[in-house]
Amino acid sequence: MDTTHVPTLIQMADYVSGDNTLKLCCQNKLEAYGYIAKVLVTHKYISLRKPDKTAVKQYLMAVSGYSLAQIERLISCYVRTGRVTLAKRTQPTFQGIYTNEDIATLARLDELYERMSGPAMAIVLKREYEKFGNKSYERLKNISASHIYNLRDTNVYKCINTTYTKTRPTTAKIGERAKPEPLGKPGFLRVDTEHQGDKNGEKGVYHINFVDEVTQWEVVVCVRAITDKYMLPALNMALEIFPFIILNFHADNGSEYINRKVAGLLNRGLIKLTKSRPRHSGDNGLVEAKNGVVLRKHMGYIHIPRTNDNAEAINYFYVNWFIPWLNYHRPCAFRQTIQDERTGKITHKYPKENYTMPYEKLKSLENAQQYLKPNVTFDILDLQAYALSDSQWTSEMQLQKQAMWDKLSFNK
Repeated sequence: MDTTHVPTLIQMADYVSGDNTLKLCCQNKLEAYGYIAKVLVTHKYISLRKPDKTAVKQYLMAVSGYSLAQIERLISCYVRTGRVTLAKRTQPTFQGIYTNEDIATLARLDELYERMSGPAMAIVLKREYEKFGNKSYERLKNISASHIYNLRDTNVYKCINTTYTKTRPTTAKIGERAKPEPLGKPGFLRVDTEHQGDKNGEKGVYHINFVDEVTQWEVVVCVRAITDKYMLPALNMALEIFPFIILNFHADNGSEYINRKVAGLLNRGLIKLTKSRPRHSGDNGLVEAKNGVVLRKHMGYIHIPRTNDNAEAINYFYVNWFIPWLNYHRPCAFRQTIQDERTGKITHKYPKENYTMPYEKLKSLENAQQYLKPNVTFDILDLQAYALSDSQWTSEMQLQKQAMWDKLSFNK
């Protein structure tokens, strides 16, 4: 840290608001105390107006990682004595397990993954060290999910990482109203459409989300509109991307899926078409949840005009970067169902050991090779799955996502 530079009050306000590139300044207590004293003396803190004092406090909190109570205690010490001194401790202090560098590593990884759940992030941290040999994750490899949330609440972490068109029902008697029963086999897809907003009466693009119920293997494609002209090629493309054989296609009752052309396409592939039952919202709950934690998290709610160029740019990103990231490098929670022998009550839990990548889940199935499509092997899939570490692929995916946004055209 450059302790010789003291910013102006305006620069401090800009720093706190996020208009800066520096993320973490003071690395130890002596450096922090010395810099705090220098800022207070340079700006003659005692004579400042109240709004300016607030700006100074917020700036010092940001660069030091200290809480407001700590900063105010140090300022009180300065007002009384003219110095900022280390407090005398009457009790011994203990070295923490995780250093500021570990917290910074977690914060940067969280920024790449856009802050996944604690259990999922714990899996990524463990894999980075054990599978990919990244030494900077040595202390973090065995961190618990609950302690990840603790570190996310620290000031050091916060200095680095501070982050509808209604489906039309149809009465067509196409598809069976039933809940799919995969019985532990992959190939049972849950499918849903997500709209990218309206603007001035103009529709945006649509995303079609496919999620396998057993492995949570996920494929996303983008279309200009949910008409046969665009839907049928998109469905064909998505079904081709899956590495295993598709047996069942389950959707809600939207007319983009429940129609004779889609039914004919699925019949030619020997794929059964089922649709959600009335008053059973959980029938398509898996893909609905993925819409929120995956699509909305990465694509947001902004209106994207439905042009061919926009759809092509999004699909290029999806196929080449996003879909591999979802299935090879993003952990998913797999449910464990427990039934009480006495009462018969069923409860669902998501234990830490059940968090894994969809690809690892697929490989863990008994005799998993039997589910793959012809000419697809795990040796071939391994080449892509382990070409880069989880964090490396996530970093590249984020860069490619930004490149995608730069290519999109928006109406003025």
